[in-house]
Amino acid sequence: MSDFLFRGSLADLDPEIYELTQIEAERQARKIILIPSESQAPLAVREAMASAFQNIYAEGYPNKTDQKLTQKEILDYPTRLADFRRYSDPRFYKGTEYADILESLAKRRCAEAFAANNVKPEQIYVNVQALSGAPANNAVYHALVQPGDTVMGMNLFHGGHLTHGSAANRSGQYYHIVSYSVDPHNEQINYDDVMALAKEHKPKMIICGYSSYPWIPDWKKFRQIADAAGAYLLADISHIGGLVAAGVVPSPVGYAHVITSTTHKTLDGPRGAIILTTDPELAKKIDRAVFPGEQGGPHVHIFAALALTFKLARTREFEKLQKQTIKNALAISERLKERGFRIPFGGTNSHMLNVDVSTVKGPDGTSLTGDYAARILDLAGIVVNRNTIHGDVNAIDPSGIRLGTPWITQRGFDEEKSKQLADILADVLLAATPHSLPAPRSKDLRRAKVDFKILNDARIRVRELAKAAGMDFEPASHGYPHFYYLDDKAATGVYELMGEEVHQFLNYAVTSDLSALKHGESQPTQAITPLGKVAGTLTCVDWNHYRLSLPVAKANLAATWLRDLSDTYTSFNLDGAPDGTPRRMPGPIVVIESNVGAVGAQRAAPVKDQPISEAKPYFIGVTGRRAETVEASGQEKPRPDFKWTPSHETLRRTPLYDVHKEMGAKIIPFAGWEMPVWY
Repeated sequence: MSDFLFRGSLADLDPEIYELTQIEAERQARKIILIPSESQAPLAVREAMASAFQNIYAEGYPNKTDQKLTQKEILDYPTRLADFRRYSDPRFYKGTEYADILESLAKRRCAEAFAANNVKPEQIYVNVQALSGAPANNAVYHALVQPGDTVMGMNLFHGGHLTHGSAANRSGQYYHIVSYSVDPHNEQINYDDVMALAKEHKPKMIICGYSSYPWIPDWKKFRQIADAAGAYLLADISHIGGLVAAGVVPSPVGYAHVITSTTHKTLDGPRGAIILTTDPELAKKIDRAVFPGEQGGPHVHIFAALALTFKLARTREFEKLQKQTIKNALAISERLKERGFRIPFGGTNSHMLNVDVSTVKGPDGTSLTGDYAARILDLAGIVVNRNTIHGDVNAIDPSGIRLGTPWITQRGFDEEKSKQLADILADVLLAATPHSLPAPRSKDLRRAKVDFKILNDARIRVRELAKAAGMDFEPASHGYPHFYYLDDKAATGVYELMGEEVHQFLNYAVTSDLSALKHGESQPTQAITPLGKVAGTLTCVDWNHYRLSLPVAKANLAATWLRDLSDTYTSFNLDGAPDGTPRRMPGPIVVIESNVGAVGAQRAAPVKDQPISEAKPYFIGVTGRRAETVEASGQEKPRPDFKWTPSHETLRRTPLYDVHKEMGAKIIPFAGWEMPVWY
């Protein structure tokens, strides 16, 4: 009997998507990831997410009596199915008998994982249906407060989360938000100040638990503050959920009225969220707020992954992982302090820390931004995120970066490896040269460059650390497109250079005169890199496509140099001196190794005999070019002094001069004309 099911693997049905999944897996293996909100879900968790439970709807909840069942009772299939056939469940769909068992099991295991402070699992009500952290928090708002009510949360710039009252989020738009901040003297929470603020404003809900503030909250003090104000206490432990479940940091269970957490950060589970409370009346409100208040059908396949996640969270191995996660964060923090960096908030006692990168200054006094620090580190193979720190007023252009150790700890990093990683971080950041780029009618733009040799040395050191930490992946079929190392060996030494601005790019990057090349013609050229000159042959395939043939031994050096120039974060100064100039290369361009091979790479005789064009006024490495010309030809051709002789005594104007003036153009003299330069 024929059917309409699509059979076959992902690789069979969609090789493009399959290839993307393999490339992403390789990225994660090759890079060292320090995003505190990311971790690796075990393969078994991902297997559970791919189960047949993903095919069904299950709007609503299992029977409420399931809350009190033990795991053994939940898994008693004959009894559970007999109950289902007789009483059904409150869901809007049938075909959910096994979804009921699965959701009940996930809730029970969650309660067991988080039971603490003399609170038993049977006393904890759990909702596992929220799709992620923000929807979970939104559901709590929906359940506990009304639009316009006063809510207290931590200032986003001091470590709070968007859903804790940011004006950019609906929490900041629907509710009257009173934000508390850190003490400016020690950059930590002053609980007396929070108490005074709460007594003054009488919020209906107070939120503790943070996105980038690295200290574990004092739950007892926050409950005292909430009680003094007559407020609900919401503990958002999205970042530290794994630390709490493992018992390596204090738990808010028994203190907070409601607890929310994501399940994909330190819990190492699927992308999802949980909501906990010990109050049965609040539990009813929360369930209604999640469904139908916040969402429709839950993701039942996530329940399967959550059930496994909470089972693993109760193991001795998980506890050891969470303890080491904190040790590694402390090791990185202390080493960066030794290297001269300021650690905002005074340090950490959790899985994450912040680094003030604004202490790195350029020749013009410009400070390094968190955005450019994150970009440059990513090129070195270290993934972090930009982050606001105390004193910042702009989340897009912050002074800090945020680091976390869940992922590297999963890969086996200990304190020693964490210190090695911190040294790589410091070497790259301290080698950065920030500079300002004037922008008409707006604030100057801040950019940064880094020395080529230091950047590529960092890449190799990152690779060695990644290998030592288990670089287990199957290489993508056509080669990983985003990584290249200076010590890689080229296969043929022939590279395809492509892009809309490749002609302009090469005019700066190589020594020969591209204007003399016609389609299909070749010429000798050189790329002058910080590690020496590389001679080769440049062929014009078309205006947006050139082919560069190089000696195999030095080919990857030239290719890496060209790629780094295209990325625009590499200094033009070949001697490693700080480069505070705003110069940027045209681009971007694509640099990929060719499959044409060395044979056929050159299709025509060279246009010129010399790789260095005397006609070019500039190329990277031009310093000392005349000495090379003398050595090659035996004499240096004198160059006449430049003199400008105006052809008209008075400046001329185009017919559009008055139009430009009316539109607000800035007019300057240029080559005998009054010309607009910007509006």
